[in-house]
Amino acid sequence: MEPLTIGLLGIAALMVVIFFLRVPVGFAMALVGFAGFAMVVNPTAAVSVTANSIWATFTKYSLTVIPFFILMGNICFHAGVSKRLYRAAYMWIGHIRGGLAMATVAACAGFAAICGSNAATAATMSAVALPEMKKYGYSNKLSTGSVASGATLGVVIPPSVVLIIIGLSTGESIAELFFAALIPGLILTALFMASIWGVCKMNPELGPRGPATSWREKVRSLSGSIEMLVLFTLIMMGLYMGWFTPTEAGAAGAFFALLIAIIGRQMTLEKFKAALRDTMSTSCMILVIVTGAVIFGRFLTVTRLPYETATWAAALPIPKVAVLLLMLAIYAIGGAIMDALGLLMITIPIFFPVALQLGYDPLWFAVLITLVTTMGAITPPVGVNTFVVAGMAPEVPLTTVFKGVSYFLVAFILAIALVMAVPSTATWLPALLH
Repeated sequence: MEPLTIGLLGIAALMVVIFFLRVPVGFAMALVGFAGFAMVVNPTAAVSVTANSIWATFTKYSLTVIPFFILMGNICFHAGVSKRLYRAAYMWIGHIRGGLAMATVAACAGFAAICGSNAATAATMSAVALPEMKKYGYSNKLSTGSVASGATLGVVIPPSVVLIIIGLSTGESIAELFFAALIPGLILTALFMASIWGVCKMNPELGPRGPATSWREKVRSLSGSIEMLVLFTLIMMGLYMGWFTPTEAGAAGAFFALLIAIIGRQMTLEKFKAALRDTMSTSCMILVIVTGAVIFGRFLTVTRLPYETATWAAALPIPKVAVLLLMLAIYAIGGAIMDALGLLMITIPIFFPVALQLGYDPLWFAVLITLVTTMGAITPPVGVNTFVVAGMAPEVPLTTVFKGVSYFLVAFILAIALVMAVPSTATWLPALLH
């Protein structure tokens, strides 16, 4: 059997193993990658490559960036940063129609800047924001939709674990990816808030006005967002000025997050232990996926499938934008039915070479697929964030949450269209690094 045919069958087998046998993505990629490599080369070589891949992945210095940024986010979570961010946001804009929902999105954006995970942001902000919006008579659709949608900013706004994984998988600079995603993340935040304003303008009952606050209260509330601002500025300025590598930025962020929490008397030994446990659990899950992706990638390499696919796509007698739209459609559908990280790990070895062959900027393409895949976190039938929010608010039916996120899907599509139409939204800031 031809290696290229084995590669195509391997991808089909991977889908079967993941969706029908329900094998976790990391183990599924490792299993199919091992079997495929054994078929193309020989079993002895497959054993050697698998063993070397596992050892190389878990001893790779650059991968330490993952647990460092996750630890920083977990320390901030257990120190209660999210509550103070939300309080500051609703003190300033909670008095307008839909203001509490806008404050939720703003707080999600702020927490995303120190967290890097959409599911963690969804769980955290659900606990903080949903009771407040319920208290002031907000519609369940708008309140749950704003939390689930706002939480997707955890993947787009740096430091994002997904962007880190994309950088490690493609060889692109993690620092440049962070800066590339910053403006699109802020655009998406603004569009979410505009969506809330629009739906509340048409139906004021969805988001009644919150309590008015004095200027003194507004100014005092800003003290609650200082920690986030310090950490975010430290990381981004450190990367921009060349003070840190991405790994060092993660370590510095985790250290200063802990220092700030201790100085502010917001961290206890039990909270710190919980942050470490959560970090180890999440990091191990991600590293298993990365290891499986490395093994699967070795298999695809020996079949020459990525190279042949890129060559074939470049030779198609259709506009290159049509190929791009086809890839984005696959990401949109895939993001709605499986975890974003797993989807990216499976598809990047094939689609990234295609994008480069077509002449697209790698940073722009990485941000674009991150946006499209992240939209899947609020899209039926899976929509990870919607299930997280529904789990945090058991009195609200899942169908209500899905109706709520529908207000924000248009904003997502507009943000994606804007980044496609104006590539400089993703390429301008990285260019400043040079």
